[in-house]
Amino acid sequence: MKPFRKYTGSVVPLNKSNIDTDIIIPTEFLKRTERTGYGQHLMYYWRFNEDGKPNEDFVLNNETYKQATILLSGENFGCGSSRENAVWALHDYGFQVIISPSFADIFKGNCSKNGLLLIELDHTQMEELYARERDNPAFSLHVDLENQIIQDKFGWTVSFSIAPSIRHKFLNGHNDIDLTMAAEGNILQYEKQRAFYMDPFVN
Repeated sequence: MKPFRKYTGSVVPLNKSNIDTDIIIPTEFLKRTERTGYGQHLMYYWRFNEDGKPNEDFVLNNETYKQATILLSGENFGCGSSRENAVWALHDYGFQVIISPSFADIFKGNCSKNGLLLIELDHTQMEELYARERDNPAFSLHVDLENQIIQDKFGWTVSFSIAPSIRHKFLNGHNDIDLTMAAEGNILQYEKQRAFYMDPFVN
């Protein structure tokens, strides 16, 4: 993972609750063995009509949001099945941050493993964000993970909470293997002690 400290990106609003992983990446597109290439199928049945042409009424097909990398969404985002492919699809499409009132627990875990930052704000703060986006074309946000604040260029600022362990992983660009290897000395020491006490000739 790349370190994530401060990030500025354009915003796309998708104010729907309970967007599940089947919607994010439908089952028939789970045949790839690598993590890339899923972005083209993100929310496929919302983005495309039955004839395969783009659904012009869907927000991701709006030219205003073509380069958006920060997604605003409704509560319980990422619910449903535990497929990690949903995170790969969002990341491969270009999203770096998702802001919502709440996320499904397994989805949150998968995001922390794949470098997709999730931020939870309360409903009042989310409504303020949606309103500011409506009033300001090409709306963007600055996410400061070091200081745990979100800002726009008009002076609006809000703080957010995040688990210290996840914050540490993102700030340092660590994945779970990196965290394990950071404790290599302790692991080796434990293995030596374990081997000593399990040796039948020690006692």
